[in-house]
Amino acid sequence: MAQMRIPRIRFRVKGWISEEDFRTLTRIAKYAGRVEGYSVFELDQARVERNELSADDVIAILRSIDSIVDEDVDYIVKSLNEARKVEVYFGDDGWIRLKSRIYLKDILIEEGLALPYDRKEKAYRVPPYLYGKVVPALQRKGLHVTDEVGLLGSKAILPRRIEFRGELRPYQEEALKKWRENRYNGIIALPTGAGKTVIAIAGIAELGVRTLIVVYTKEQVRQWIDSIRRFTDAGSLVGAYYGDEKRLSQITVTTYQTAYRYVKLFTRYFPLVVYDEAHHLPADKFKAIAIGMASPYKLGLSATIEREDGRHVELFPLLGGVIYSTSPGELTRQGYLAVYTIRTVKVELLPKEKTKYNQLRRRYHALARGRTFNELLEAAKRGDKEAIEALRIHKQMLKIVQHSEAKLRKAEEIVRDELKKGSKIIVFTQLKSQAEEFAKRINGLLLHGGLDKRRRASVLERFKNAKSGVLVVTTVGDEGIDIPDANVGILLSGTSSPRQFIQRLGRLLRPKEGKNSAVLYEIVMAGTSEEYQAKRRRRLRRI
Repeated sequence: MAQMRIPRIRFRVKGWISEEDFRTLTRIAKYAGRVEGYSVFELDQARVERNELSADDVIAILRSIDSIVDEDVDYIVKSLNEARKVEVYFGDDGWIRLKSRIYLKDILIEEGLALPYDRKEKAYRVPPYLYGKVVPALQRKGLHVTDEVGLLGSKAILPRRIEFRGELRPYQEEALKKWRENRYNGIIALPTGAGKTVIAIAGIAELGVRTLIVVYTKEQVRQWIDSIRRFTDAGSLVGAYYGDEKRLSQITVTTYQTAYRYVKLFTRYFPLVVYDEAHHLPADKFKAIAIGMASPYKLGLSATIEREDGRHVELFPLLGGVIYSTSPGELTRQGYLAVYTIRTVKVELLPKEKTKYNQLRRRYHALARGRTFNELLEAAKRGDKEAIEALRIHKQMLKIVQHSEAKLRKAEEIVRDELKKGSKIIVFTQLKSQAEEFAKRINGLLLHGGLDKRRRASVLERFKNAKSGVLVVTTVGDEGIDIPDANVGILLSGTSSPRQFIQRLGRLLRPKEGKNSAVLYEIVMAGTSEEYQAKRRRRLRRI
């Protein structure tokens, strides 16, 4: 039993009871004699516990014997349900409450749920993301759960079944199967261009419940809605909730920023939440979304889940762990992504640049005194003047490397050679100023975060329709932009992040008729930190 008391209630049996029924009843009750033509029994806690019976077992035994007075059985069932009742509801703060007359602490600890107890409310406080674990755990213990949250019941189902009209590749089928086996929870990590969106849409159709899709950019809102309408018959069930367009639909697409602001609204409505680009969730602001959503079903999507700060591990308990992943190399070998080559091109600083760089480097090492970059950051926060100066010098060194004329010349050379072959080229850079300068040099298209929505769309449309050309993008191109037919990438400046590298590589890997291969050039400044970054990317990207 789930640590509940069996009430000492008497019940009556009509006529004479058979020996078999008598033995059955004495497993749960004491015989109290004959009264006014009835055999009378009294429920007994010790007998129920000795026979390891639950409240449902007691009710089943009572209902199996037709000669028990019906009104007595009804009264006992009502009393047992009241005695083991657990109320589950939302508190005013958006967290879920558990209230019961039963001592729940040991039950919760057995399930790995150490929840805070509010003595004033006489209820346990449950972080919303644990709702889908708590309710089934209580039900397995035989408790009578009154679930006012309602995200696990029939009210959460879509008004009609939707049909998935796509066709999944074998690895996509496998990813969907793993999600299903994990009770529709978990993270799918696949490279850009591998069809994560299609897997999610198939999952939404299969599960058939109200769904919230959280994306990183406004462009992705429209891309998701278009994809859902393309691959399903969802039609009017789909809507957006962000900016000036706020319509709570059966299948709603929103942004991380909007979800953060409206999490208390969304948490009461959506049983399934899909997190696109799920690696953003560990950021403190966005993590509040994952914690605040009571959705019992969760799906995270990412090109690669690792973060530079190591906080990707915080996603696992929130979303259910990584349930499926594969690399660009594996999907290329299977023929699902374009064959690719990564060419590391080393260049030297120009003499004047090298002289200035080496002067700064000597000064930097003198001030750093063997401390790592992170140690310098911490020291600077404490007001260490040498650390502050070292960081300032480090920034100057980085600027020399990133804006090196040698690097720009080499990139121009590669662009000229590839355009002669009829290539479509994306040049990736971290810096808006560098992007603007290089786009002017090569007369290329330019895309950065400062462009409005209409201008971005125009630039992308021109590039997509061009047979050959160059698009220069800043970090705005790392996520949420659909460029299916570029076959050459040039990494002009970036970070050591394997996630960023795989996302940029993925922009080139979508197969297309007539496109047999892709190449990514990473231009690295020899003798600088960029060499280390390139080595780290090769070590961590697993491709």
